[in-house]
Amino acid sequence: MMSAGAETRDSLVPRRGEPWTPIPLTRWSGAYLEEKGIENGRLDAEIMLAHVLGLTRLDLYLQFDRPIQPGELKSFKALLLRRASREPLQYVLGSSTFRELELRLDSRALVPRPETEVLVEEVLSWARGQEGELACVDMGTGSGAIALSLLWEGPFRRVVATDASPMALELARENAALHGLLEKIEFREGFLFQPFRPGERFDALISNPPYVPTGDRDGLDPEVRDWEPHGALFAGPDGLDLLVPLVTEGHGLLRSGGLLATAVGHGQAQGIAELMERTGAYQEVRIVSDLAGRERIVLGVATGGVLEEV
Repeated sequence: MMSAGAETRDSLVPRRGEPWTPIPLTRWSGAYLEEKGIENGRLDAEIMLAHVLGLTRLDLYLQFDRPIQPGELKSFKALLLRRASREPLQYVLGSSTFRELELRLDSRALVPRPETEVLVEEVLSWARGQEGELACVDMGTGSGAIALSLLWEGPFRRVVATDASPMALELARENAALHGLLEKIEFREGFLFQPFRPGERFDALISNPPYVPTGDRDGLDPEVRDWEPHGALFAGPDGLDLLVPLVTEGHGLLRSGGLLATAVGHGQAQGIAELMERTGAYQEVRIVSDLAGRERIVLGVATGGVLEEV
């Protein structure tokens, strides 16, 4: 006996010789994706079909009787099967919107998260209160979302974007070229502080580092666990392998009055903020919540003082 979902999908299939049209196709595909465990299957199906047809989602409804051509159907089916395997939608489409920018995206880098947009907004808000053009570091740049948004929207004359992954840096370069920002950004390969020369100082250090405890791996969604680069996700048993040195050593890259701003994982904000304060190297330490009300961003201003033992 077929399941209710299968019966629903079968009822949407056009009669022999008749073409698919947008609404039945997205309804059928949405039900199929939901059977694969994807909560917003219909929405994903609409986004993918609009992508294939070069339309907006609204156009799918305005052109509800448009016949889907065989070549279009073949292209859509290929995307549908990729999404059904739980590959992130952004990887399937090959792009992701981040704030004001459309970025190329694939498995070389993490999918940009909404909380990272909040991190960028906090940095931009701080930067608008500073004098002159600024230079900053985006440590662990991934797709380049943070670095490019700061250049695109803020008073930054220069950004140094680093990553331990040469593949991520390649993707970030592609995105910089896409938006005409290559001349304002310098890419450096290396882990944490390896890419920097002695005595270099910047106005801001921003990072969305790995912060997921390794023990949390099995509890992650398949889109994250099976597809996104693990080197950009996991950071030791407690998720703090990079956050702690970022805080205890990051002030060394900052001028007095410079900003350290980092994303953190669930339950880590209070501890990282307290660590900032204990170092004696930061003032005006504060925690910012994401749009869901979760404490996900910690910021502090470098005092230019001597780091205390922590």
